[in-house]
Amino acid sequence: MGARPARHDREATDGFNHNGRKQGGPALNGPVYRGKEEMKGVIARRSTIAFTLLALSVFFLLTSCKGSKTEVKNAAGLRGGETRQTLSPIEFTGATAHAYEIAREIPEVLDSLHCYCECKKNFGHKSLLTCYVDEHARHCDVCQDEAFMAYELHRQGMDIISIRKAVDARFASLSH
Repeated sequence: MGARPARHDREATDGFNHNGRKQGGPALNGPVYRGKEEMKGVIARRSTIAFTLLALSVFFLLTSCKGSKTEVKNAAGLRGGETRQTLSPIEFTGATAHAYEIAREIPEVLDSLHCYCECKKNFGHKSLLTCYVDEHARHCDVCQDEAFMAYELHRQGMDIISIRKAVDARFASLSH
């Protein structure tokens, strides 16, 4: 039999340990040390990836927060098209009952408003009025607050377009 090569020579050349088994890797053989230049490259790649992800996140955030800022000069063009009857206010109490009363009293106004709890995107609602044809508005402060504001503005004599602009200005920052 010939002489066996030294253990370090054999591992360095064929990737097997002295028992003929495949070497384990950094966890079994100790840490891997990188040179300064290689570390600079790793850091640069990670920084580039992080910057790219940040830029994409900002882009998607800005493009998804458009809300309903389209300029409309005709109130009929604002209508969501909800035709179902709202729930009766007697099914509720307190502020919730009042919000459902408002929906019954000024449906054409609420049907012209974008709901900023984003139920259109998440539940397929047509407008703020849709929140009042089921119990959605019962549990949603945004829906109720929009209805209260719209009602006050309507009582002050504002038209639907002006009400829409005021509601958009106040609630658009809630939209994500």
